[in-house]
Amino acid sequence: MPELPEVETTRLGLVPRVVGRRIRDVVVREPRLRWPVPRGLAARLRGAQVRAIHRRGKYLLFEFEAGHLLVHLGMSGSLTLVPPDRPVRRHDHVDLVLDSGDIVRLNDARRFGAVLWVRDPARHPLLDGLGVEPFDDAFGGDYLHRVSHGRRAPVKQFLMDARVVTGIGNIYANEALFAARIHPSRASGRISRSRFDRLAGAVRATLTRALAAGGSTLRDFVGSDGQPGHFQLEYAVYGREGSPCPACGAPVRAGRHAGRSTFYCASCQH
Repeated sequence: MPELPEVETTRLGLVPRVVGRRIRDVVVREPRLRWPVPRGLAARLRGAQVRAIHRRGKYLLFEFEAGHLLVHLGMSGSLTLVPPDRPVRRHDHVDLVLDSGDIVRLNDARRFGAVLWVRDPARHPLLDGLGVEPFDDAFGGDYLHRVSHGRRAPVKQFLMDARVVTGIGNIYANEALFAARIHPSRASGRISRSRFDRLAGAVRATLTRALAAGGSTLRDFVGSDGQPGHFQLEYAVYGREGSPCPACGAPVRAGRHAGRSTFYCASCQH
């Protein structure tokens, strides 16, 4: 699933060529996404100007005068900017046709993504319960330590809880915990403030490196320019079961937490 670095990479690629443009048309080839694409979306958006593109967690928000278009990439989706003569491919479900002639195209093989009209994002049920952003000033070791008080959930599960901190998916939770030398199974409520300081720093450093690499492409993800990300080439533990730990040489181990694959070094992480 595209996580914060992939969604932010997409946003950064779209902003220069989409913000300030007007919507000439909306083409919906397949409305049956995770939630149905609203009927009448084309009529609502024709002629409307894109004022900004924001990101909240793993959601993109195209800002218009009357509201926002909320886009989620689901498990396998991508949002690319293509020329008007680009042939339509299988799973190209929604097009935003700009007055420049360019097209913002959603491709989503599994149809777990979303394209929804939202008047007030702060009150929308998909967004109103989200936690802090990893790059916000409110995020840090003190915040994580305070929110984790009394919790028995493993720290990896805690870190991936979007109500605590939003946008950190499975890949980056694994990598950040390795960088912080914290075992993913450790109870979140039994981690010291100083170790949470280290974890918060590791989260930000990991996400910053992933952004610089254009995110991760394990199967389907491409950025707005159609190019894959490269951060998967820098993984220390994710998907590397049995490979030597880059820090100590012990074999990377694998397990599962809350149904998600977990990778760690039993020697370095405790």
